[in-house]
Amino acid sequence: MTVAPPAPQRDDAGRPVPPGSWLGWVSSTDHKRIGLLTVGTSLFFLLVFGVFALLMRTQLARPDETFLTAPAYDQLFTLHGSGMIYMVMTPFALGMGVYLVPLQIGAPGIALPRLTLLGYWLYALGALTMLAGLAAPAGAHAGGWFSYPPLADSAYSPGAGTDLWIAGVFVAVTGTMLMGWAVLWTVLRRRTRGMTMLRLPVFCWSMIATCLMVIGSFPALLAALTLLAVGRADDSVFLHNTWNIGYQHIFWFYGHPVVYVMFFPYLAAVAEVLAVFSGRRFFGYRGTALSLLVFAALSMSVWGHHMFATGQVANDYYSLTSIALLVPAGVEYFGMLGTLLGGRLRLTTPMLFALAFVPQFLIGGLTGIMVGTPVIDYHVTDSYFVVAHLHYVLFAGSAFGLFAAVYFWFPKVTGTLLDDRMGRWHFWLLVIGTNLTFLPMFALGYLGMPRRVATYASFDGFGTLNLLATIGAAFLAAGMAVFVVNLLATLRRCSLGRARPAGDDPWRAHTLEWATTSPPPRLNFPANRPLPPVTSFAPLLDLRRRERSGA
Repeated sequence: MTVAPPAPQRDDAGRPVPPGSWLGWVSSTDHKRIGLLTVGTSLFFLLVFGVFALLMRTQLARPDETFLTAPAYDQLFTLHGSGMIYMVMTPFALGMGVYLVPLQIGAPGIALPRLTLLGYWLYALGALTMLAGLAAPAGAHAGGWFSYPPLADSAYSPGAGTDLWIAGVFVAVTGTMLMGWAVLWTVLRRRTRGMTMLRLPVFCWSMIATCLMVIGSFPALLAALTLLAVGRADDSVFLHNTWNIGYQHIFWFYGHPVVYVMFFPYLAAVAEVLAVFSGRRFFGYRGTALSLLVFAALSMSVWGHHMFATGQVANDYYSLTSIALLVPAGVEYFGMLGTLLGGRLRLTTPMLFALAFVPQFLIGGLTGIMVGTPVIDYHVTDSYFVVAHLHYVLFAGSAFGLFAAVYFWFPKVTGTLLDDRMGRWHFWLLVIGTNLTFLPMFALGYLGMPRRVATYASFDGFGTLNLLATIGAAFLAAGMAVFVVNLLATLRRCSLGRARPAGDDPWRAHTLEWATTSPPPRLNFPANRPLPPVTSFAPLLDLRRRERSGA
């Protein structure tokens, strides 16, 4: 047997477009194609900016290393951080929403499809604009993903690289905002019959919370970038410290909610995987839905904990709001643990990534509470402790949720499974590499190694821990290489018609995207294949139970 090719796509005038045509992909208003373009572009940039990280770890493997010059290192850490946040984790999360939300709510398409497509074009254009800084005479931007003035003004960051960085980030973030608007409008307005708000899948609730934060906080980044651009044109703007601190306030009003934009969709993907491969309905559904909304609201009130060391914020208030995040986070964690308890676990590749997500992200979350406490933050601020915390959140946590999602929904997108043996190699290499790379950084930060430095002296005593971290980065690179080979080989088999079909629902899943064909048709659900009745947030699980009971 071979996987059946998808039905021919049609443009907005109704004319058929060849499936392999590049025009068919970049001009289609089919939400599935837009979602796949966004996800695929994000994965490509994940590899690009991951290579930058590997180069940085090579430079830091030994003291007094000269593999990279200091300016080159500064450009790499800026592009790595900017790329992973602006161009990888955030767009991938919204790309999942663009693809999955209409399917999960039983809709034939996404609301505002042209706006969604424009959002992708802006994102891709912004990413390329930011990377174009590498070709600038003075090199790419080197002021960090936060770009504090006066470091990022025209005196300290001359040249077109910083200007391209500002323009690229502005355009890309505008694109992701448009996608967020479309996903939110879709889930609010295009639900199928019986799909009430309290019957939405957990993933859809995560996208509601995510898109609310996108709409509420991303304009602050656009304002900060505009202020930075004005300051580069007029050197007098940042001569007064009011504007420097003001920039930090505006930037971090975006900079903390975006952490949860890069967390909620991956948490929800893990929740879906845990429920399916435990054979149980997700535990604490209503509490989790409410906690996501509470979490999103609280996230807008904690930005000042990034500024404890400035002495310009009310530390007690921001510490209180930061610690308050433990309450909704605890509800979500108990929901995942409660789903696992008593379940009949199937240790598939997506389940392995989901299970690893739970304890690894917990490390990132708990250390986040530590740096949200002023007395601890004073000691570890701008040290490698913060680097370790951030990467346990966004790599040990969110990236593992990302790969759980890729392995879980890949058969829905293509009709076939990724190779399981290679998937397990990918998983174990990433588990080893993640913890070998980032655990030593907690100790480095506690011992006083500052972040964003291109080298260090041998008498600092940082050499052994940095060497361990670099060895761990090699494991990460090997794991990603296995994933790329697995992905490309499987896609090639699909294109040649040699892939083994997985069936429409190989996992015995719970939500409506698995009620249609794999891959889904243009309007998602065939007319001759009616949707099952929606009586809860797990309609396919309900359907199987009714069939078993003979009801």
